[in-house]
Formats: sequence, structure tokens, C-alpha cells
Amino acid sequence: MPTFTSYDGTLLNYRVLDGPGPGLVCLPGGPMQDSAYLGDLGGLAAHRRLILLDPRGTGASAAPADPATYRCDRQVADLEALRRHLALPRMDLLAHSAGANLAVLYAATHPQHTGRLALITPSVAAAGITITGEQRLAAARLRRGEPWFPAAFAALERITTGQAGSDDWTAVEPFFHGSWDDSARHFAAESARRKNQEAAAAFGADGAYDPDALRAALRRSESPVLVLAGGLDLQGPIPAMTEYADLFGHAKLVVHPGAGHFPWRDDPAAFASTVAALPAS
Repeated sequence: MPTFTSYDGTLLNYRVLDGPGPGLVCLPGGPMQDSAYLGDLGGLAAHRRLILLDPRGTGASAAPADPATYRCDRQVADLEALRRHLALPRMDLLAHSAGANLAVLYAATHPQHTGRLALITPSVAAAGITITGEQRLAAARLRRGEPWFPAAFAALERITTGQAGSDDWTAVEPFFHGSWDDSARHFAAESARRKNQEAAAAFGADGAYDPDALRAALRRSESPVLVLAGGLDLQGPIPAMTEYADLFGHAKLVVHPGAGHFPWRDDPAAFASTVAALPAS
């Protein structure tokens, strides 16, 4: 697998899925999960050359000497090292969930090197947007016809009121998927195993984000942005996704109605065609 050396000497890994279009650098969420769970992004590799990064300390990428460099803003330098390694004048970025925080911090720091952004069911932490418990509960109620709903909803209520037990976080997992079938169960178990918990705890540590500065930078940005939301995603309720998309100078919000937090799995064809329609830089 190809590697490159980042600013602090940490050796980072990425995978390449060769497609007919220009390169698209893909950032996983988690936070701090390796990129394997992205697969081929619902067949997007048929449209673009996908460059899937394993963040430091995940997958085949080395752990850094300084664990403080797991913090999101400090990983911006990893992306810039990757851009230089790939010799790209401008870098198109696709980022899922927590990876969107890193993508927008890179765009704010290096606007001259940022091309298109595809932000998939993005975390809004870096932008300082608050998602309320009631917004999550409202999104969850859309699933009330599912057989697993009563137990999962009761667990979600305990989580949103600060009364969660250790089993409640596992109990709400069905809400993240458009269909809670055997494939989704296997995917969830594998995803948990691939996450670097130490790195995840450091990712959003104090000082990682400056929402006011980021919002100002995003308003000035000329980069075209796609914000893709799942209509069933309680991690990114539609009101929060609408507020997020409005922060950018040139953003389009697309909602996939039957999708959860992983829309390339719930509706691969729609996902691939939506992202492929975003012109390359």
C-alpha cells in the first residue's frame, strides 16, 4: 500500500481505487477509524479515482510519537503533506461524519489548495452547531414501525437525558442504518473494532475548534460544497444539516430520504450518482 511521511515523521497509509476520473481524497469518520469501512463508497470508484486515507494511528498508518497530534486541527498538516505527496495543486475532498471537521479545517487553512468538498452526513462540531436531544428524538421517531424501535428508542431517551447505561449506546445502533439487517450488524461490529479509542478521545479535545473563525472562513470560501444528509440520520438531523449548509458560500444540500448515517450503503446508486455530479476541480 502507498505511504507518505507527514510533517512530524509519522508514516501514513492510503489506499487507491482507480477510477476514470480525477483524484478524490476520502477522509473517514469515527472519529479516528481507518478507511476500510468506506469500501468503494457505493461504486463511486467507477466515477472517480479514490484516495482513501488511514488517519494517523489507524489501519496501516503509524501511531505518532506525540498523542496530542491526534487532535483534529493538528491533522490538517497531515492532509497538506498528502497533497504535496500527490503533487495536487488543488485537492478535492470527500469526508464522512467526524472527518468533515478535518475537511473544513483544511479548507479554512488552505483555501488556495482546496477544490470541491463532499461532506457526507457530516459532524457539525467544528462549526459550533448544537444538535438538540429533541432533534435526534424526532429523527428517531421516523423509525417507529421497525421491530427493534421500542427498545432502541427507550435507550435513546436515556442517552438524551443523561441517564445512559453502558448497554444503551449499543442499543441505538439500528438508528444509524437504513436497514438493520445482518449486513448492517456485521458492519457495525467491524467498525467498532477498527476505531482507535485513544485517538478518538483526543480528536475533539480543547482547542481543536474555533467556530467563529471557521464560520468566517467558510463564508469567504469559493469552493463548491455538497452536503449530503440521510433522511433517517439522527446524527445529522435535517434542521442541523440545513444550518450547516448555509454556512458555506457555495453549498448544495441533498437529502437521501431512506438513508441513515452511511448513505453509500443504504442507497449506493443514488449516492454514487449524487457525488459524481459534483464537478472535479
